[in-house]
Amino acid sequence: MPTKKETDDLFKNFVEGRMPRRDFIRTALAMGASISALGVVLEACGGAPEEAAKPAPTPAPGPAPGPAPEPDLGPMETELNIYNWSDYIAEDTVANFTKETGIKVKYDTYESNEELLAKLQVGASGYDIVVPTGYIVSVLMAQNLLEPLVKKYLTNWKNVAPLFINPEFDPGNTFGVPWQWGTTGFAYRSDKIVPAPDGWGVFLDAKYKHKMTMLNDERDVIGAWLKYRGKSLSSGDAADLAQAKIDAIAAKANLKAFISAEVKGQLVSGDVWAAQLWNGDTAQATKEEAKIAYCLPKEGAAFWTDSLVIPKGAPHKRAAHAFMDYILRPDVATTISDFTGYGTPNAEAVSKLAVPVPYPTEEELKRLEIQKDLGKAAQAWDQLWTEIGAA
Repeated sequence: MPTKKETDDLFKNFVEGRMPRRDFIRTALAMGASISALGVVLEACGGAPEEAAKPAPTPAPGPAPGPAPEPDLGPMETELNIYNWSDYIAEDTVANFTKETGIKVKYDTYESNEELLAKLQVGASGYDIVVPTGYIVSVLMAQNLLEPLVKKYLTNWKNVAPLFINPEFDPGNTFGVPWQWGTTGFAYRSDKIVPAPDGWGVFLDAKYKHKMTMLNDERDVIGAWLKYRGKSLSSGDAADLAQAKIDAIAAKANLKAFISAEVKGQLVSGDVWAAQLWNGDTAQATKEEAKIAYCLPKEGAAFWTDSLVIPKGAPHKRAAHAFMDYILRPDVATTISDFTGYGTPNAEAVSKLAVPVPYPTEEELKRLEIQKDLGKAAQAWDQLWTEIGAA
């Protein structure tokens, strides 16, 4: 018997256009829904269930069809264009890839998922690989902005840990190769903030006014204040968002700025004492200043996976797959995570890390939440972020 969450998710995916009508009907029937109930749902959504009303004839017995053959991407190209977050790859990864393959790489960087999404939505072409977070993968899928993976070219796929197989945001890993994973908590100077803070409330403490920062990212900032009040970090509820706005504006009065990657240097220098930050960036800063510590807030935080995906119309798809397969090698994955400080989805690389980043424990998973596509609530979130910035 399906759970309420399973049926709710099925209906949500259909209503928001992420599931074709025929697939919705087939899945709903398999879950025990009646044809009459489906009729009510589909009529409310603008159509009657023709497929359900007239069951397809039983096919004649015969051999079960095999999987459709994967496409051939043709000969290997000699160029590759990558668009990734800053400070998010080992210093020699690209050079070593070029040395092995002869493929020349053009490598650009960005600072937020929204920056990446805006560029792809306006039709920016030329990139072969981009590296969005899970909820942005869902958005790109829904807008038909991604090319599906051709798994026959990913000979090292076997190294992906089970935790990252078949994620909710990319069923069947159809579009993305897991790149890095992490959490969004906060870094703090253990020599400046005593006792050690344990939750998001530190940003409401006027004792540290103008010595704190939060990320320049609406999902991370609003999400943090939702978790502070015990809500989902992807909530679209008007009352939840109204309270998050109050908390975010109260915190803003204590902040030096909303800032992302650049804050690491300020933590090291002591100009900033507490900063909402990703665990990997915190690890990078700790290499320079041992008094920087990381807190996974008691109220909860985001657990995310970034993936390598191929934008629609990418000019060098074969070379993109070659790079994806390259980073799935344990030795390469180890080098990347040793530099970034983030966890590797590569099961064979975990034990090889210089500084281990173990997968979340059961206790930690209870406090962690994966960000989801906001759907119809996205506009309300955008407006809220604008109001927070203007306050």
